[in-house]
Amino acid sequence: MANKTVSVFRKDLFEGKVVFVTGGGSGICYSMTQMLMEHGCSASIFGRRKANIESAAAELSRATSKKCIGVSGDVRKLESLQDAVKRTVDEFGRIDFVIAGLSANAFRTVIEIDTLGTYNTFKATIGELVKARGSLIAVSATLHYRASTLQAHVSAAKAGVDALVRVIAVEYGPRGVRANCIAPGPIAGTEGMDRLMPKELVEEHTKRIPMQRYGDKEDIAAASCFLFSPAATYITGTTLVVDGGDWHMSTSAGAGFYPDAFLPGGESKFMTKL
Repeated sequence: MANKTVSVFRKDLFEGKVVFVTGGGSGICYSMTQMLMEHGCSASIFGRRKANIESAAAELSRATSKKCIGVSGDVRKLESLQDAVKRTVDEFGRIDFVIAGLSANAFRTVIEIDTLGTYNTFKATIGELVKARGSLIAVSATLHYRASTLQAHVSAAKAGVDALVRVIAVEYGPRGVRANCIAPGPIAGTEGMDRLMPKELVEEHTKRIPMQRYGDKEDIAAASCFLFSPAATYITGTTLVVDGGDWHMSTSAGAGFYPDAFLPGGESKFMTKL
């Protein structure tokens, strides 16, 4: 079972700062936004469904007593993000931090939302980040560090995100902007983990994680607080893996069905479980 993360950061650490988050309406990115707001940050969260993103923003505001606005749009369309950035700056006057969030869809959509969406998010916010000498975090993954079965779409998309962020770090470092990735491992209570790991294999899987548990969404949120904080001002162009040591172990994405599911006749038996 995941342990509840206790914050070690000052409550006013990000007072006066503003974060712009794509994918902030749910899951890991919601938790990242909430923890930043709990430490003084104001927020603008961006998502596709207007009702959902506005509801999430209202919930975050109530929970943290800080202001959060929800803006709907599509990360695959640069103009949509530019409009969201304008609304954010009109509301708060600045953007200090950017989080380019994640997606759980089919191959083409994942490439477009994760890789192109990260590029578009950066493209739309770079002017404000340069003004604020701010920082960008892209949410990546560890799946492409090894050949993770059934995860070609995410692996390809996140490898592209990692490369993009390294280039951003080099090109915009001289202008005071930092860019890093956070790569979550298996995180309990997320859509991806619920879909990837059959319930009957959870206990077996956690035994193979060095920390002997799945992560919590707050573990990722704490990592974002660190990377945005003054403690990380000399860290850029890197990926912070937050996975309890999982990726150092043998691949787990095929646990319980490899190689049988990939041999003739195996698809119908195993794939219906996923």
